[in-house]
Amino acid sequence: MSEQSTGRSGFTPAYLDRVGSSFTDFLGTTAPDLLPGRRTLPAVPVGELSPHATTIVSVTFDGGVLMGGDRRATMGNLISSRDIEKVYAADSWSVIGIAGAAGIAIEMVRLYQVELEHYEKIEGMTMSLDGKANRLAGMIRGNLGAAMQGLAVVPLFAGYDLDAAEGASPGRIFSYDVTGGNYEERGYASVGSGSLFAKNSLKKTWRPGLSGDAATRTVVEALYDAADDDSATGGPDTVRRLFPIVYRVDAEGAVRLPDAEVAAVADAIVADRSAAENREG
Repeated sequence: MSEQSTGRSGFTPAYLDRVGSSFTDFLGTTAPDLLPGRRTLPAVPVGELSPHATTIVSVTFDGGVLMGGDRRATMGNLISSRDIEKVYAADSWSVIGIAGAAGIAIEMVRLYQVELEHYEKIEGMTMSLDGKANRLAGMIRGNLGAAMQGLAVVPLFAGYDLDAAEGASPGRIFSYDVTGGNYEERGYASVGSGSLFAKNSLKKTWRPGLSGDAATRTVVEALYDAADDDSATGGPDTVRRLFPIVYRVDAEGAVRLPDAEVAAVADAIVADRSAAENREG
């Protein structure tokens, strides 16, 4: 290969001359086959053959936003994993939770993390929260073909808005549909197979201005209620000591809560429910 065709230092021109800040667009030019939405689709629906992640919950609190997810992945009527991770830090100021085809969803999260990091390196600044939400919508839209074959990915996105107006809540939540529709939620949201039951719980336990500790209990309790009625959502596993993964995003950035802290909240909920059952008995 000649120096002219490869460009300076052995790199092709695409690596040296492209000025856009989107890593996804760059990948679409240099290696489009690596994008999830550009791959050859199966001829028949294959959703039942792929592990699926289920319930994700997010709530705002006084100073930021929390997001939590249960640990179960299902494949048809089988439990394919008991300790899958469904909530990730997208960057220093935002988090993303996955529901749907687990393999594609995790790959999309990793690509999204690189997308945000690439933008920061090229532009020298953090993308706005609205910009992050819109970028994720475009990636989901690119997966529409696979979604129609049963490999849908429907994430939940939340973050701390560094540009929030004075007096406005800095914690914001965005939900999506399989076509890439982007909707900002107010106060709380849930996606996944147990979302109906989780939202019913959130309606009763969430209120504006919750403290961080109260919001953590609200998230864990909503996941507990979802697991009580949805077989695809995993409840607190006190034998294996597996509990929901919860992230907090506030003025200090995105932080995963320690397992011991979440376990203590889950144990308290289980104890309260057990005591209530005993009193009724």
